[in-house]
Amino acid sequence: MSDSPMARPYILSAEQIEQFRRLGYLHLPGVLTEEEICQLEPSYDRFMRNEVPGMGRDFCDMSGPYDRRFEDFALVNAMLPRVYMPDLRGNVFERVSSEIAGQLIGDDILLDYDQFLAKKPRRPGAQFAWHQDQGYWPAGSPDTRTVTCSLAIDDSLKTNGCLRCISGSGVAGVLRPHRSVTGSREKGHTLEADVWAQDSIEYLEVRRGGITVHDEWVVHGSAGNPTDDWRRTYVIAYRSLATVEYERSIGFTHSHNDAINWTTTLGAFQES
Repeated sequence: MSDSPMARPYILSAEQIEQFRRLGYLHLPGVLTEEEICQLEPSYDRFMRNEVPGMGRDFCDMSGPYDRRFEDFALVNAMLPRVYMPDLRGNVFERVSSEIAGQLIGDDILLDYDQFLAKKPRRPGAQFAWHQDQGYWPAGSPDTRTVTCSLAIDDSLKTNGCLRCISGSGVAGVLRPHRSVTGSREKGHTLEADVWAQDSIEYLEVRRGGITVHDEWVVHGSAGNPTDDWRRTYVIAYRSLATVEYERSIGFTHSHNDAINWTTTLGAFQES
């Protein structure tokens, strides 16, 4: 897959860069062509069919506990697919998303983690809880600069649970209180942040081939998928080289199999 043709440059406008720095998120249409997406789908769908062995907790339902049976999954999550399928490395989305991230936060970046997320059809419970990405990560990083690029492999719309953000929530760079959805991080990975009555929700609809981009402070999540079709997303996150090196030095790889003291995250999550 790494031998596929080089993606065409995707040059951001000054307005797009300013929006990301001001709000912490934006929508970029037409990042990948239909042909480029089709290159990725066979590998992606192997994970969605639970055909990749040895993943442990890195293959789970992000809307439920770790012990949920695969056939009962609603929000299918495959963490670090490039670790379990090395042929994914260097693919077209990695290359173009790296180019975009560099324009937004600088050239001293490294791919921090990747993730396949998919909402099965007719799963209104396939909800991604409101959260800030920084709530999942350990404190002590040299800096928190993050660009998370989420590729729509299927149209991602309000009707099937597209990304939604709390407008202005990331401006202050402050972590809201988070709690475990399952009551314990040993039972399930998902955290949920406080959302307030005055919060204003913005829905980031994106067509197949487009991406959404957000930083580490924006409060975001998504609703379930009651439609008859899948809603598949390919996520790649970039952070500074120094931050990635720090994470790895303390044994933090973004794997759900990591042995890490989660109470060291900024603002320490709260048990429910």
